[in-house]
Amino acid sequence: MDIRVLPDPPAMGAEAAALAVAELQRLTANGGQARMVLATGASQFEMLKCLTAADLPWSRITAFHLDEYVGLPVTHPASFRGYLRERFVGMLPGPLGAMHYVDGEAADLDAELARLNVLVAAAPIDLCLCGIGENCHLAFNDPPADFEAPDPYILVELDEACRRQQVGEGWFASFEAVPTHAISMSIAQMMTCTRIICTVPDKRKAAAVRACVEGPVSNLAPASILQQHAACTLVLDESAAAGLGGR
Repeated sequence: MDIRVLPDPPAMGAEAAALAVAELQRLTANGGQARMVLATGASQFEMLKCLTAADLPWSRITAFHLDEYVGLPVTHPASFRGYLRERFVGMLPGPLGAMHYVDGEAADLDAELARLNVLVAAAPIDLCLCGIGENCHLAFNDPPADFEAPDPYILVELDEACRRQQVGEGWFASFEAVPTHAISMSIAQMMTCTRIICTVPDKRKAAAVRACVEGPVSNLAPASILQQHAACTLVLDESAAAGLGGR
């Protein structure tokens, strides 16, 4: 695992975006196509700001949505579909090749999972841009995460720590208001992505970062699986890296 520590969230976001842009430029050179996965949440603010300002052939890039709450209206401030429309698609200088959102409001969740799984299976995913939760989750795969779930997208139950994080970040007014379930890209699918760039700011995630980097690979610390990825870069700010040995 390649670990990069930057002084603060803006520098961290700029570094992560620069790595992503370089990869997307390589993939789309000479008329090539790229398929990427996008995460949401506070950890991605600075990275997305820099990424959307990049001069890229966006019409040759297809994007997938990492996860979404079940039953949350797209108009809700915490909706990840709304987040990506505002902070990614709406900020691009030109049209995106395709943006495949996860519809957590679908009347038939099994049908929505089947739709997403067909789209993902059509070709490999080149790049995954993600973060790590306070409970060390990847996407909405909370501990104990299922490392073996074979489907690209799965229905998951959110644990208490995950739901409390959403309140702490200001997305919901109360713990009771946070949905209990979500559609999430599975750990196994994330690990098939050719390149992973994981962006993690904030001291409150320092323990999760330490578990990810220095702990044993365990489904009780889902992000620890990134130790086994062949091309993963972890981009941290100083606060998030504070718990790492030697710092």
